[in-house]
Amino acid sequence: MEQVYQWGIAVIQGIQRMENPFMTALMKGITFLGTEYVYVVLMALIFWCIDEKRGFRLSVAVIFSAWLNTWMKALLKQPRPYDLDPSVGRAYESSYGIPSGHAQNSLVLGMVLASWGTKKRYYLFAVLASAVIGFTRLYLGVHFPTDLFAGWLLGLIILAVYAVFGNLIEALLTAGGIRAQIITAAAVSLLMNAVYPEDTNLSGLFLGMGAGYSLMVNRFPFSAGKGPDGLKPKFPVLILRYITGLAGALVIFLALKALLPGETSAYYQLGRFVRYGAAGFWVCAGAPWLFLRFGLAGRRDGTNQGEESPAE
Repeated sequence: MEQVYQWGIAVIQGIQRMENPFMTALMKGITFLGTEYVYVVLMALIFWCIDEKRGFRLSVAVIFSAWLNTWMKALLKQPRPYDLDPSVGRAYESSYGIPSGHAQNSLVLGMVLASWGTKKRYYLFAVLASAVIGFTRLYLGVHFPTDLFAGWLLGLIILAVYAVFGNLIEALLTAGGIRAQIITAAAVSLLMNAVYPEDTNLSGLFLGMGAGYSLMVNRFPFSAGKGPDGLKPKFPVLILRYITGLAGALVIFLALKALLPGETSAYYQLGRFVRYGAAGFWVCAGAPWLFLRFGLAGRRDGTNQGEESPAE
């Protein structure tokens, strides 16, 4: 691997010859688009304001992509370029290097979004966006080229599974009644924790979203594409939905962060699991219930706002 690493550092050094303050600021801005913060606000936007079913499927794909990436990093324990040559470091990360999460997750997110469209150029845009984000990781010296290749390969595998088994996975998660669905989500979450117990945020997020989505579908089937009158919602209503939803998520997240055990506690990972789980539950159940309750959205089944749908 030493020769591969030295080749990678040479590539990074060649790219960094174009370095200047403006370019560095631009690269950091673009690389931020590949972070979990952007993905979370984007997935919430889709779930609350565009299509709740597609939003949930996208969230499941991205969560599992991110989880697989963090697990593989911890399993392989490979260095980052600046660990071998500090002179190339323009940014720093707390995790190991291969595979690149920015490359992998941006490809998964972009290609799933492209599959919702009808034009082939959407796929080209998704690939180019992932390539540009990957390039920023080289410029900043946080990944070797091989880290990007591994990330894109894993991303393609996840996309293939999504394309072939996406409907089956969704059917399993939504099979039976609400109890069976929540038990299934909990079982998957516990399996994620058993395989990789060092990081519980993604397993907590999955459980919260899975349980919340099941509760929402069975008890108050919110429709992102409907206003309270059953028609397409107006833009101000969508804006109010989104601001209200994000504000609620932020309050829940920060409040639980202050109340639950900190990093020095033996219960820190449990606290993270609860915090991310609560945030996921808010996205899929809490916020939709609030939107229906205050006349910011309509229901899938067309029942009145005050009526509950029977469990499926």
